[in-house]
Amino acid sequence: MSYTNFKTIDDIRNKFNIRIASQDGLFTDREGIERIQVSANLSEFLKDNVSLALNINTEKARSELIIAPVLLEVRKLLKKQVSFFSGVEFNVDEELGLSGYCDFLLSNSPDQVFLESPVVCIVEAKNENIKSGYPQCIAEMIAAKLFNERKSIIVPHILGVVTTGSNWKFLKYEKEIVFIDFDEYLISQLSEIVGIIVASINSLVPRSGAISFCGAKLL
Repeated sequence: MSYTNFKTIDDIRNKFNIRIASQDGLFTDREGIERIQVSANLSEFLKDNVSLALNINTEKARSELIIAPVLLEVRKLLKKQVSFFSGVEFNVDEELGLSGYCDFLLSNSPDQVFLESPVVCIVEAKNENIKSGYPQCIAEMIAAKLFNERKSIIVPHILGVVTTGSNWKFLKYEKEIVFIDFDEYLISQLSEIVGIIVASINSLVPRSGAISFCGAKLL
Protein backbone atom coordinates (compact mmCIF):
# COMPACT_ATOMS: atom_id res chain seq x y z
CA MET A 1 0.00 0.00 0.00
CA SER A 2 1.25 3.50 -0.81
CA TYR A 3 0.16 7.12 -0.45
CA THR A 4 -1.85 6.92 -3.67
CA ASN A 5 -3.93 4.05 -2.28
CA PHE A 6 -5.68 6.44 0.10
CA LYS A 7 -8.69 7.52 -1.94
CA THR A 8 -11.08 9.08 0.58
CA ILE A 9 -10.99 11.13 3.76
CA ASP A 10 -12.64 8.20 5.54
CA ASP A 11 -9.69 6.00 4.53
CA ILE A 12 -7.45 8.40 6.43
CA ARG A 13 -9.74 8.77 9.45
CA ASN A 14 -10.20 5.02 9.84
CA LYS A 15 -6.52 4.20 9.42
CA PHE A 16 -4.96 6.89 11.59
CA ASN A 17 -7.76 8.00 13.92
CA ILE A 18 -7.14 11.70 13.38
CA ARG A 19 -9.54 14.60 13.14
CA ILE A 20 -10.00 16.41 9.85
CA ALA A 21 -11.69 19.80 9.86
CA SER A 22 -12.29 22.66 7.44
CA GLN A 23 -11.51 26.15 8.66
CA ASP A 24 -12.28 29.55 7.20
CA GLY A 25 -9.35 31.95 7.06
CA LEU A 26 -6.85 29.32 8.17
CA PHE A 27 -3.96 31.47 6.97
CA THR A 28 -5.45 34.87 6.21
CA ASP A 29 -6.41 35.36 9.87
CA ARG A 30 -2.95 34.48 11.21
CA GLU A 31 -0.29 36.90 12.32
CA GLY A 32 2.95 36.77 10.38
CA ILE A 33 1.50 35.87 6.99
CA GLU A 34 2.61 38.40 4.42
CA ARG A 35 2.25 38.86 0.71
CA ILE A 36 5.77 38.42 -0.60
CA GLN A 37 7.03 40.10 -3.72
CA VAL A 38 8.54 37.40 -5.90
CA SER A 39 11.44 37.92 -8.26
CA ALA A 40 10.99 39.55 -11.63
CA ASN A 41 12.44 36.40 -13.18
CA LEU A 42 9.67 34.20 -11.75
CA SER A 43 6.97 36.70 -12.65
CA GLU A 44 8.22 36.85 -16.23
CA PHE A 45 8.61 33.07 -16.44
CA LEU A 46 5.06 32.45 -15.25
CA LYS A 47 3.70 35.17 -17.50
CA ASP A 48 5.22 33.33 -20.46
CA ASN A 49 4.43 29.79 -19.37
CA VAL A 50 1.24 29.52 -17.28
CA SER A 51 -1.02 29.75 -20.32
CA LEU A 52 1.29 27.36 -22.17
CA ALA A 53 1.04 24.79 -19.37
CA LEU A 54 -2.73 25.13 -19.18
CA ASN A 55 -3.09 24.69 -22.92
CA ILE A 56 -0.81 21.65 -23.00
CA ASN A 57 -2.98 20.51 -20.08
CA THR A 58 -0.86 17.63 -18.81
CA GLU A 59 0.28 17.08 -15.24
CA LYS A 60 3.89 17.08 -16.42
CA ALA A 61 3.53 20.49 -18.06
CA ARG A 62 1.84 21.99 -15.00
CA SER A 63 4.50 20.48 -12.76
CA GLU A 64 7.47 21.74 -14.77
CA LEU A 65 6.13 25.10 -15.89
CA ILE A 66 4.20 26.26 -12.81
CA ILE A 67 4.56 24.24 -9.61
CA ALA A 68 8.31 23.56 -9.53
CA PRO A 69 9.29 27.16 -10.37
CA VAL A 70 7.10 28.47 -7.52
CA LEU A 71 8.64 26.05 -5.01
CA LEU A 72 12.15 26.88 -6.18
CA GLU A 73 11.33 30.54 -5.62
CA VAL A 74 10.43 29.69 -2.01
CA ARG A 75 13.81 27.97 -1.63
CA LYS A 76 15.55 31.02 -3.08
CA LEU A 77 13.64 33.43 -0.81
CA LEU A 78 14.69 31.34 2.20
CA LYS A 79 18.36 31.68 1.18
CA LYS A 80 18.51 27.98 0.25
CA GLN A 81 18.17 27.03 3.90
CA VAL A 82 15.41 24.65 2.84
CA SER A 83 15.80 21.84 0.33
CA PHE A 84 13.58 20.90 -2.61
CA PHE A 85 12.78 17.33 -3.63
CA SER A 86 10.77 16.25 -6.65
CA GLY A 87 9.50 12.76 -7.44
CA VAL A 88 11.39 11.19 -4.53
CA GLU A 89 10.67 7.90 -2.82
CA PHE A 90 9.56 8.56 0.75
CA ASN A 91 9.17 5.28 2.61
CA VAL A 92 8.35 5.85 6.27
CA ASP A 93 6.16 2.91 7.33
CA GLU A 94 5.06 0.39 4.73
CA GLU A 95 2.73 -1.43 7.14
CA LEU A 96 0.76 1.78 7.60
CA GLY A 97 0.75 2.50 3.89
CA LEU A 98 3.10 5.44 4.36
CA SER A 99 5.37 4.72 1.45
CA GLY A 100 5.77 5.55 -2.19
CA TYR A 101 6.75 8.51 -4.30
CA CYS A 102 5.92 12.13 -3.51
CA ASP A 103 5.38 14.80 -6.14
CA PHE A 104 7.27 17.42 -4.14
CA LEU A 105 8.66 17.84 -0.63
CA LEU A 106 10.31 20.81 1.05
CA SER A 107 12.69 19.95 3.87
CA ASN A 108 13.65 22.25 6.73
CA SER A 109 17.35 21.76 6.05
CA PRO A 110 19.86 23.07 3.50
CA ASP A 111 20.99 19.49 2.77
CA GLN A 112 20.02 18.86 -0.85
CA VAL A 113 21.46 15.32 -0.93
CA PHE A 114 19.53 13.67 1.90
CA LEU A 115 15.98 14.33 3.07
CA GLU A 116 16.45 15.53 6.65
CA SER A 117 13.22 17.10 7.91
CA PRO A 118 10.22 17.22 5.54
CA VAL A 119 7.85 20.03 6.52
CA VAL A 120 5.86 20.79 3.36
CA CYS A 121 4.16 18.08 1.29
CA ILE A 122 2.94 19.10 -2.16
CA VAL A 123 0.60 16.90 -4.18
CA GLU A 124 -0.31 17.58 -7.78
CA ALA A 125 -4.04 17.03 -8.12
CA LYS A 126 -5.01 14.41 -10.67
CA ASN A 127 -7.51 15.32 -13.39
CA GLU A 128 -7.60 18.90 -12.07
CA ASN A 129 -9.61 17.71 -9.06
CA ILE A 130 -8.28 19.38 -5.92
CA LYS A 131 -10.43 17.37 -3.49
CA SER A 132 -9.21 14.07 -4.90
CA GLY A 133 -5.71 15.00 -3.76
CA TYR A 134 -6.61 15.48 -0.08
CA PRO A 135 -6.21 11.84 1.06
CA GLN A 136 -2.78 11.42 -0.54
CA CYS A 137 -1.59 14.77 0.78
CA ILE A 138 -2.78 14.02 4.32
CA ALA A 139 -1.10 10.60 4.22
CA GLU A 140 2.17 12.26 3.22
CA MET A 141 1.77 14.85 5.99
CA ILE A 142 1.27 12.06 8.53
CA ALA A 143 4.37 10.34 7.16
CA ALA A 144 6.39 13.57 7.43
CA LYS A 145 5.35 14.02 11.06
CA LEU A 146 6.28 10.41 11.87
CA PHE A 147 9.60 10.74 10.01
CA ASN A 148 10.54 13.79 12.07
CA GLU A 149 9.42 12.20 15.34
CA ARG A 150 11.56 9.13 14.71
CA LYS A 151 14.57 11.41 14.25
CA SER A 152 13.65 13.36 17.42
CA ILE A 153 13.09 16.51 15.37
CA ILE A 154 10.48 18.82 16.85
CA VAL A 155 8.14 20.11 14.14
CA PRO A 156 5.02 21.89 15.46
CA HIS A 157 3.09 21.48 12.24
CA ILE A 158 3.29 20.12 8.71
CA LEU A 159 2.02 22.16 5.76
CA GLY A 160 0.20 20.41 2.95
CA VAL A 161 -0.52 21.71 -0.54
CA VAL A 162 -2.79 20.25 -3.20
CA THR A 163 -2.46 22.07 -6.49
CA THR A 164 -3.32 21.90 -10.16
CA GLY A 165 -0.73 24.58 -10.84
CA SER A 166 -3.45 27.13 -11.53
CA ASN A 167 -5.26 26.52 -8.21
CA TRP A 168 -3.65 26.02 -4.80
CA LYS A 169 -5.26 24.62 -1.64
CA PHE A 170 -3.51 24.55 1.75
CA LEU A 171 -3.76 22.12 4.66
CA LYS A 172 -2.10 22.10 8.08
CA TYR A 173 -1.46 19.10 10.33
CA GLU A 174 -1.10 20.17 13.94
CA LYS A 175 -1.79 18.37 17.23
CA GLU A 176 -3.47 15.36 15.59
CA ILE A 177 -5.86 17.57 13.62
CA VAL A 178 -5.66 18.20 9.89
CA PHE A 179 -7.13 21.58 8.97
CA ILE A 180 -8.21 22.21 5.39
CA ASP A 181 -8.39 25.87 4.45
CA PHE A 182 -11.71 26.99 2.97
CA ASP A 183 -9.84 29.45 0.76
CA GLU A 184 -8.44 28.40 -2.59
CA TYR A 185 -5.74 30.51 -4.21
CA LEU A 186 -5.26 31.14 -7.91
CA ILE A 187 -1.79 31.34 -9.44
CA SER A 188 -2.56 35.03 -10.04
CA GLN A 189 -2.40 35.35 -6.21
CA LEU A 190 1.24 34.30 -6.29
CA SER A 191 2.40 36.65 -3.52
CA GLU A 192 -0.15 35.09 -1.15
CA ILE A 193 0.76 31.51 -2.15
CA VAL A 194 4.46 32.12 -1.60
CA GLY A 195 3.76 34.10 1.58
CA ILE A 196 1.87 31.21 3.18
CA ILE A 197 4.60 28.66 2.40
CA VAL A 198 7.41 30.94 3.55
CA ALA A 199 5.62 31.90 6.78
CA SER A 200 4.89 28.26 7.59
CA ILE A 201 8.54 27.27 7.19
CA ASN A 202 9.81 30.39 8.94
CA SER A 203 7.76 29.55 12.03
CA LEU A 204 9.51 26.22 12.51
CA VAL A 205 12.38 25.13 14.70
CA PRO A 206 15.22 24.09 14.56
CA ARG A 207 16.29 25.84 11.35
CA SER A 208 18.36 28.73 12.62
CA GLY A 209 17.11 32.21 12.03
CA ALA A 210 13.87 33.01 10.27
CA ILE A 211 14.22 35.12 7.17
CA SER A 212 12.48 38.49 7.33
CA PHE A 213 10.63 40.10 4.43
CA CYS A 214 8.97 43.38 3.72
CA GLY A 215 5.41 42.79 2.64
CA ALA A 216 1.75 43.43 3.21
CA LYS A 217 -0.31 41.43 5.68
CA LEU A 218 -2.91 39.13 4.20
CA LEU A 219 -6.41 40.40 4.87
